[in-house]
Amino acid sequence: MIERANRDPIRPGQESVWDYPRPPRVEHTMEHVTVELDGAVIADTSDVVRVLETSHPPVYYLPRSAFAPGLLRPAPGQSYCEYKGVAGYLSVGSSARAAWFYPTPTAGYETLADRVAIYPGAMSRCTINGETVRAQEGDYYGGWITDKIVGPFKGAAGTMGW
Repeated sequence: MIERANRDPIRPGQESVWDYPRPPRVEHTMEHVTVELDGAVIADTSDVVRVLETSHPPVYYLPRSAFAPGLLRPAPGQSYCEYKGVAGYLSVGSSARAAWFYPTPTAGYETLADRVAIYPGAMSRCTINGETVRAQEGDYYGGWITDKIVGPFKGAAGTMGW
């Protein structure tokens, strides 16, 4: 078990994931998000919600309407978040089980209904305001890392107990 490292230094204009709350906060943002897969832009929107939770890079939720009909298909499995409720999974184009959603989010998270969170590592490229996103390490969380966000981040080997 790796103990949590010290907080990364914060420069002007940056956010530390260690200042994010628990339970997570949902916030609307006007950031411009694009998602690319197999050489095509499959989502392009500024109608974005991000979820901020202690130790995690933000997770971006896009409206289902940002994706072409038929691009999002049900995928097997579900998971449970103690805050947001039961999540279902989706395949996105050629990428299997590359997204998740909350069909009936719990109280306080209703704004996530009809929105989809994409695993950025399963896409060819995701951007926020033109900056290419780096995927959160590990295969469980789906945080979006940019130069604006500092850690250390949960998700890498040895960090599950943080």
